[in-house]
Amino acid sequence: MDDFSVEFCGGTHVPNTGVIGTFKIISEMGVAAGVRRIEALTSVGAFNYYKEMEDELKAAAKAAKAEPAKLAEKIETMLAEIKALTSENSKLKDKLAKNSAGDALADAIDINGVKVLATSVEDTDMNALRNLGDDFKNKLGTSVIVLASAKDGKVNLIAMATDDAVKKGAHAGNIIKASAALVGGGGGGRPNMAQAGGKNPAKAQEAVDAAAGILEGQIK
Repeated sequence: MDDFSVEFCGGTHVPNTGVIGTFKIISEMGVAAGVRRIEALTSVGAFNYYKEMEDELKAAAKAAKAEPAKLAEKIETMLAEIKALTSENSKLKDKLAKNSAGDALADAIDINGVKVLATSVEDTDMNALRNLGDDFKNKLGTSVIVLASAKDGKVNLIAMATDDAVKKGAHAGNIIKASAALVGGGGGGRPNMAQAGGKNPAKAQEAVDAAAGILEGQIK
């Protein structure tokens, strides 16, 4: 019996390889330690697979308004355009956020040598809030920034603290944790930066106003 396999076989046997015709591997995976599985299509099944792939290619080329042979080139061009538009869109959002904030810098208050700016901004996403917070920090110096924005029925909250403000006791994570509770949300983060989301836009300003009181208890 040494020259024969004694394993059970559930495969399909053919009288000769000509019956198989074309052979297309469609997947390869590990099923156990040291064991790989190869799945393939043959004959009519393989030809049907090629036909389906060709139909998909033609449909994608039609959607991209390109010849099938030039689809990859068209996709690369489209991705480059999307990247450029995304960058431009991000810059416009930052500009809108700054315009919405207006003269917010004038509202900054001083708590034991730390400038504290807590304000709400209209319809601004988290990325734009972060950029706006960085801009305010750079302009105020030793500071803590707390920003909130109601967008799409939710609230975005972010708190930032400069390193020297953190040394004085400011903790952005604790500020956000307390403020987020007021808008029905949760979150947290590091002493110098934290963010959160909430479900009650009507209380966004209340969450911002509470930040100053929280900071008074932190800053020494």
